[in-house]
Amino acid sequence: SAECRTLHAAIGSHTPILANRVIEIIGSIYARAAEWGYTGINPAKDIQPFKEQKRDRFIQADELPVFFKALADDTSEDFKHFVLLCLLTGARRTNVLSARWQDINFPSAIWRIPDSKNGDPILIPLVPEAIEILKTREPQKTGFVFPSESKTGHMSPPKKRWPALLNRAGMSDFRIHDLRRSLGSWQANSGASLAIIGKSLGHKSADATLIYARLSMDPVRASVNTATTAMLKAAGSKKTAEVRRIRGAK
Repeated sequence: SAECRTLHAAIGSHTPILANRVIEIIGSIYARAAEWGYTGINPAKDIQPFKEQKRDRFIQADELPVFFKALADDTSEDFKHFVLLCLLTGARRTNVLSARWQDINFPSAIWRIPDSKNGDPILIPLVPEAIEILKTREPQKTGFVFPSESKTGHMSPPKKRWPALLNRAGMSDFRIHDLRRSLGSWQANSGASLAIIGKSLGHKSADATLIYARLSMDPVRASVNTATTAMLKAAGSKKTAEVRRIRGAK
C-alpha cells in the first residue's frame, strides 16, 4: 500500500537495511494472517527492497598487534573477556553477553547456545584460549558468565568502552559484529571450506556464508600455483617462470 511504501522510503533514507527488514516483517505478518483466513491485500507485497551492500570488514593482520595492545590497556576485565570471546568463538555479541554456565561443557570444550538467531541450537567449539578465559571467571553451576545488576541479569553491550578501544588502536569503521566476521574471514584465508565456516558460525543458510568466498582467494591461488607447478614439472619444464614448449606439442 501507499503507507507501506512511504514508511519504507522514510526509513530507507537513513538505514536501507532496516527499511528492508521492516517491510519483510510486515509482509510476514500479513502472510500468516492469510493462513488464518484474512482475505485482504498484503500491503508489503511488490515493494522493491533497497539494494544492500554486504559488509566484509574484518580485522587485518597489521591491526591485530595494536588491537590487542589497546585491549590489554583497558581497565575492565569483563570487557577484555567479552571482546576476546567474541573473537575466539565467532559468536554473536548477544549470545556471548547472555552465555550461561550450564551451557558450557568444559570436558568436551563445547558451548551450546540453546536459542540462536535462526532458532536452532548451536554448538561452538571452544579453543584452549577461550577455555582459559572462561576458567578465570570462576565457573558456576548456573547463572550468567557475565553477570550484572541489570534488568537482563547480564552485562550490557559496551557502548562507551568499544569506541574508546578503537580510538586507542587507531582503527575506524570496525564494529563488534566484525569480530565474528573476523573469525570466519581468517578461517577462509586459512583454506577452510565454506561448509566448515558456516557450521562454526551457526549459519542456517549457505547464502550467509557466501561473503567469505570473496576472502579466500589466497589459499585458492596457492592451490592453483601448486597444481600448475606440478604439471609443469611433470611436463619437463624447469623451476622457472618460463613455460617451455612441451616436446611433441604443436
